[in-house]
Amino acid sequence: MSIDVSIAAPPARIRGLSQAAGAMFLVGTLAGVSGVIQDYPVYGGQALRYLLAAAVLLAVTRLAGLRAVRLTAREGALLAALSLFGLVIFNVCVIEATRRGGPALVGTVLGTVPLALALLGGRPSPRVLGAATVVVAGATLATGLGSGDLPGLMWSLGALFCELCFSLLAIPLLPKLGAVRVSAYSAALAVPLLVVTGLLLDGTAMLRVPTLPEALGLGYQAVIVTTVAFFLWYDALSRIGAATAGLFAGLIPVGAIATGAVLGLGTPSAPDLLGAALVVAGIVIGLSAAGPPATATAAGSPAAGGRQPAAGAGSPAAPASSPATGASGRRSP
Repeated sequence: MSIDVSIAAPPARIRGLSQAAGAMFLVGTLAGVSGVIQDYPVYGGQALRYLLAAAVLLAVTRLAGLRAVRLTAREGALLAALSLFGLVIFNVCVIEATRRGGPALVGTVLGTVPLALALLGGRPSPRVLGAATVVVAGATLATGLGSGDLPGLMWSLGALFCELCFSLLAIPLLPKLGAVRVSAYSAALAVPLLVVTGLLLDGTAMLRVPTLPEALGLGYQAVIVTTVAFFLWYDALSRIGAATAGLFAGLIPVGAIATGAVLGLGTPSAPDLLGAALVVAGIVIGLSAAGPPATATAAGSPAAGGRQPAAGAGSPAAPASSPATGASGRRSP
């Protein structure tokens, strides 16, 4: 499967790069609030997080005039798989990996996302592969080089697989649904799945009234890390493709370091700063390679419900009813 979704013209490419960077940095800030909600039942808390995020995103679709879209059986299956693997099982894997191996191990394994997406891109150039490797090295160094046992490693690899599903399963859906609806529908589907998981593992103890700090922490996860970051990431995928966007996954530990420093949770160490510098260097190398993608994937083809760019046009036609354009098919600014 090809990774790139569109032929990005400079304005769309700049917007996509900024959104990818912002999304991954916001995901990294999650570490700053994890201590606030660590005593709240995990699965119940995640169900509340996605319930609030889905409510906000569905309200945005209504305000933007985005109508409900009839999905084919294949598209429905893709959306269900995206929610199951990219959201629910991902959370389970991260939770279990952290319990068995600590956050450093799962963070290090997830730091290989840029390299994995580059390899899945079909025929990545040597420079892109080199850039992804530098990003992975920086993320690994900043995360702490990992630790833990074999079960922890296996759960971490499961989290890596689900993280890739979060992007790759969304690509065929973005031309038809747009970033807002993909985010809203996947978050809404995750709620009952997390509720069932919580009931099986924790019973009725999966939910309780949160304290004020816990409520603020869950609200931050729902609004910033889910609602905002999901939209930024999915909109970036449709503009620059997953191979390029994946380079910015290395900003997750950078976001965690910055958040910890701002909240007074610890001063960055020399390995932290060196790892962050390597991540930035790798991203710069990757973005200087060859320029924008040269071909559109099937996800952007007429057969997949997308649009082909007009002859001679430098930017892709925005998908009909995309969040960037509202209910019409106008190009985004």
